[in-house]
Amino acid sequence: MKKCLLMVLGVLMLAPAAFADNWGLGLKLGIGENDPKGMEDIYDEATMLDRELDKNGGFFGLEAMYEWNLASEMDKIGVRLGVDFYGENELELKRSYLFSAADVKETTYAIPLTVYYKRDNGVNKLSYYGGVGLTFISSELEEDITDESVDDNKVFPHLVAGVEYRFTEVFALGLEAKYNINAKLKKDGEVLSDRSGFSGALTGRFYF
Repeated sequence: MKKCLLMVLGVLMLAPAAFADNWGLGLKLGIGENDPKGMEDIYDEATMLDRELDKNGGFFGLEAMYEWNLASEMDKIGVRLGVDFYGENELELKRSYLFSAADVKETTYAIPLTVYYKRDNGVNKLSYYGGVGLTFISSELEEDITDESVDDNKVFPHLVAGVEYRFTEVFALGLEAKYNINAKLKKDGEVLSDRSGFSGALTGRFYF
């Protein structure tokens, strides 16, 4: 999975050389649905005196995009490739009669690919877009005492809609809503984590 992530980062870095004039780069911060269902079931409740789950629904990401003009220069079709890094979920397992204290951490990243239609209204105006795509997501649970880990990945569809305000020819600030469809990760029949549902992100985009 690390090779796949490095490949995507390489594509994002090389995009300026590959696509002249109609490409862009984005930096985003967001928050979304985050349900680490399986973390509290790692140990049976009868054997643990206490536990504390710290959920982090935030994420940040990078994206590269390319847009084609349609019959009107205001109407565009775009393709966007990104990589999102989610905040860690951490489960602190308190000391009990049978177990020492331990921490279980979940790390997750996603690679979304989106095709979208955009109504580009130009500089100092709002533009609108909507699209569909596929997201590859990978998640790993790691327990610090034994260094054992459980991981899983899958591909799921998503929908996006957003607006952006173009301050200059080069820079725009966008607000986007995304809906993940069936983004539930399972391992041996047990749900590890669930990112299904809505997320929102604020993105600074640079067009060249």
